[in-house]
Amino acid sequence: MSESLNSISEKKGLPPGTLVHVGARKQKSKITAIKYSQKGHAENEIGSIEELPQIENKDDRMIIVTEGLKNIKFIEDIGALFSIHSLVLEDILNTNQRTKFEEFGDFLFIVLKRLTGKTKEFKIDYEQVSILVFEKHIFIFKETSDNMLESVFRRLTHNKGRVLETDYLAYIFLDTIVDDYFSLQDLFDNVYETIEAELLENPIKETLSSIQQIKRELIFVKRSVTPLREILSSLQRSASPLVHRKTEIYLRDVYDHAIRFGETIDSYRDLTNGMLDIYLSSVSNKTNDIVKVLTIFTSIFIPLTFLTGIYGMNFKFMPELEIRWMYPLLWGAFLLIPASLLVYFKKKKWL
Repeated sequence: MSESLNSISEKKGLPPGTLVHVGARKQKSKITAIKYSQKGHAENEIGSIEELPQIENKDDRMIIVTEGLKNIKFIEDIGALFSIHSLVLEDILNTNQRTKFEEFGDFLFIVLKRLTGKTKEFKIDYEQVSILVFEKHIFIFKETSDNMLESVFRRLTHNKGRVLETDYLAYIFLDTIVDDYFSLQDLFDNVYETIEAELLENPIKETLSSIQQIKRELIFVKRSVTPLREILSSLQRSASPLVHRKTEIYLRDVYDHAIRFGETIDSYRDLTNGMLDIYLSSVSNKTNDIVKVLTIFTSIFIPLTFLTGIYGMNFKFMPELEIRWMYPLLWGAFLLIPASLLVYFKKKKWL
């Protein structure tokens, strides 16, 4: 059995707690240990559990960030060293895991989705982030390497001189992830502006495809963001000694941000449904305009077809055929009838 699978369905038949990475990203693991104290923080890249820096005094805190989940041995060693149940480790490695929060005796377990968007094209990237909060250690497990740690380091530098408990460090990561959600608003606003312009000018099939793509993305965004409110609410109500009262106000602030972004997503869903209705109405109106033009042409040519049908029968005894000016008179009728009909349609405002 490979240690990395693409789909959760491929784990069929394996016993619970089997440590296998499940996900499309196959990035090699990069493990960073950040030792933090009142004096500042020191960052080291490590390759195994034996290289973890030692906690020397009660004010020291450790942040261990794993970017890329292919190093199953390291995750397994963490579980053995800190007595983490294999089912928790399995959830960390399964990147299709639902957003959730669980309390254990000596640690907290949080799973959530980080959402980032590309500005040049409408595409949302979903990354699972798992957080283990211990008394003096906090473990972060991510699927890829990116600039997320840079913003965390800036906040650690800003808080230099303070003793930051691990629950506050967890708040920093949660707040950083939620802040990324709001960057998606610019992405959505830009694509909505483009589609609205197309709807007003010339809606095409690609416009419908864009609307459907937005609708699909909103479903996944909603699925990722909605449980986060429950997680933050549960953290605030937690009776665990790992969550201190002075951190609750910060968690409440992140909770408010999550609520606000969730409401924004709801408004985007309504806006998308409205654009879909506008597209269908525009296509229907365009079809009606085409039918109207064809109907006008048909109405004009019906009397002309009637006249040509009568005088094209070539019967021997047709008095009009002997009239010298009958041909030009008929042409006059051919011109007068359409002109009269066009004037009539214009007067009725059908044109």
